[in-house]
This record gives sequence, structure tokens and C-alpha cells, in this order.
Amino acid sequence: MKRNLVIVWMIMVAFFVISFVTNILGPIMPEATKDIHLTLAQAGILPFAFFIAYAISIPAGYMLEKFGSKFVIILAFIIGTVGSLIFSAHPNYFSYLTTLFIVGICVAMLQVAFWPLLRTSGGEENYSFYSVLTQIFFGAASFISPFVYSYLMLNLPHNADANLFLTVMSKLVPASLPWVSIYWLNAAIMVVMIVIICFIKFPQVELKEDEKVEGFKTIIPLLENKVVIIYFIGIFAYVGMEQGISVWISKFLQDFHGYDSVTVGASAVAWFWALQSIGSLLGIVLLKLYDVKNILKVFLFLQLIALSCALFGSAKVSLISFPVCGFLTSVMYGSIFSLGMNSLKTHHGSFSGILCTGVIGGAIVPLLVGALGGVTSLRYGMCLVYLTILYMLYIALSAKPIVDNKTVKLSELLKKAD
Repeated sequence: MKRNLVIVWMIMVAFFVISFVTNILGPIMPEATKDIHLTLAQAGILPFAFFIAYAISIPAGYMLEKFGSKFVIILAFIIGTVGSLIFSAHPNYFSYLTTLFIVGICVAMLQVAFWPLLRTSGGEENYSFYSVLTQIFFGAASFISPFVYSYLMLNLPHNADANLFLTVMSKLVPASLPWVSIYWLNAAIMVVMIVIICFIKFPQVELKEDEKVEGFKTIIPLLENKVVIIYFIGIFAYVGMEQGISVWISKFLQDFHGYDSVTVGASAVAWFWALQSIGSLLGIVLLKLYDVKNILKVFLFLQLIALSCALFGSAKVSLISFPVCGFLTSVMYGSIFSLGMNSLKTHHGSFSGILCTGVIGGAIVPLLVGALGGVTSLRYGMCLVYLTILYMLYIALSAKPIVDNKTVKLSELLKKAD
């Protein structure tokens, strides 16, 4: 099939939008906690509301097969727009939970629809390259969004007449809640995406066997398979670790080291995601050279050290160590996912759907961190993240995939590069 670069670049832009929406919660957390008068336990429910919506991944797969990519993508953006407007129009704790859940549904549907579409539009021979490119766009948005948040927080209250954008935002959001403007911006971006997508002609996407979600007669036996359970918990642990750190970075730096959450805290979150993207590029090279299990072991051991420095080090050490944690997460999701897929002989489509549902770990772990932090302190609450790292280390040490990742010598890789 002829490549469709318009679709490919639309997907890249959409991944940018997804990331902007997904990872802005960490920088917002300190202000949301203060302005809506939340305890740490209540604040922990915010990421829970977003990531629990990923449970829709398997039903979204059925919808994709029945109605096609364009329908699912437009519907997802409509849902995301409505979700963003609910909180924007009536900012309070309940509406915020509702918005995060609805936007989470939007993001889950988009991710289900985009991967087969990317394979079809970009060509199977370029699928790996474009998959990495999506991560770069994803990381770029995660890096930029905290600075957009900082810009709005610093300028809306005192400099609203500086330009048309700030003037419009100042009329839409309460003066005491300038961070709510992020969700007006989300809604506007999604409306633009809907308009663009309506005018794009989509190719016919035929799902491969390993992309199809099979019936519950297949899924239920899979859920009784020990390998499936081990790797589902592995994905659960990874996303729980990633969100259990990133969501609380700004709040932690504010509470324990006195850093300003709007500037320094937001910047630390931005660099967490930026270094994750940079690490992904390094990970591609490492996975060509070394066994995935060994890479995973090394990165997880280093993560234990980095997290310890972040939680128990001095202010400067903590400020540096949190972004380092982001760098070390870079190879973990792909490594665990590929080890899982290579550990099962059949039903890869259904298995993939089950693994993707493990993203709800991003809902549970930050919630538990907040709950424990409310009883003790956020520092000890974040110690729960150690359990997720240790579980992934168990997978790295015990994994016995049917197929190992293909490796080459460094000299061969350099020769190919020349």
C-alpha cells in the first residue's frame, strides 16, 4: 500500500496532543491541591480518575474493528473536548475527577486506533522508525506542557492584557484559578484536531492477526495463564512507577525543599519527560547490542539508586535525581512489553490488549502514594514505588522468553551506520 505521510504526520501531532493532556497533571498537582483544598489522599484520586479510564482499551479495540479508525479518532476527540469543558466551565473537585476520567477515555481510544493506522499509513518497513518518532513527539509535548503551564500561571493574574491569547483566557477562567486555563486550551486544541481530521481521507486499515482483539472465550483462558498475569502486573508496575514518581515530583520538591512549584517544580517534571525521550533513543541502540533482560536489570538497579537520592538526598540532589529517574524509565515499558509478547506463542492480539489495560497501574499507585502520604508524609508515601521497581526486577531476573531479541556486535552496528 502506498504510504500516506499526511496521516503519519497527523498521528505525530495527535501524539503531541495526547502527551500534553496526559502529563500536565504533575505540574498542576501542587496548585490543584492548594486551590481546591485537597488532602494528599484526595489529590491521589486525580491520576486515578484519569488512568482507570484505560480499562476501556479492550472495548475500544472492538469498536475499531467495527467502525474503523476515523470514526474512533473523531469520537475520541469529541469525548475529550466535552471532558475538558466540564471542568473548565465549572472548576471544582468533582468536575475535575469527571474531566480526568472522560479525557482518559479519549486518550485510551486514540492509542488503540493509532498504532494499526500508523502501520498502514507509514508502511510496515518503517513501522519501528515511526514508532520511535511518536515517542519523540510524545516526549516533546511532555517537556513543553509544564512551561506552558508556568507561562499561564505567571502571566494570567498580572499580565492578562499582554496579548490576545492571555486576554481571552483571563475572561474564561477565575482569577484565583489561572491553571484552569490549561483545560480550555486542551478543549481548543482538540476542536482543531477534529476539524483537521474531518478533511483527511483515511486509508482502509486491515488489522493483522496480532492486532485483533479476540472474544472473551479467548481472553478468559488467557487471564488464567501465569505468564499473562506476570506481565500484566509488570506493565501495571511500570506505569505505576512512572506516574507514582512524575505526578508527585513538583509537590515533593515544594513540600520538602521549598522549591516553587510553578517554576522549578514544573521544570523538573518537564526534564523528567525530556530525559525519558532521550533515553528512548539510547535504548534503541542498546537493544541492538545487548540482551533486553540485562539492559532491564541495569536500568532497574540504577533506578533504585536514583529514586533513593531523589527522596532522601539534599535539595540539589533531589532536583537532579527526579529527572534522572525519567531517563531510567525509558527502556522499561518496551522491554517488559516485548518480553511478555515473546513469552507467549499465540493470541498476541488479545494478550496485547490485556497488557495495555495494565496501564491502570498509573491510576492505582499514585492513589496509594497519596493515601499513605496523607497518613505519614509524601516521602514515605513515594517509597511504595520501590515495590514496583522490585517487581520489574523480578521479571528481568526470571524471564524466559521463547524468542530472545536479536543482537549484533558494536562493530557491525557501526559498519551499518557508515
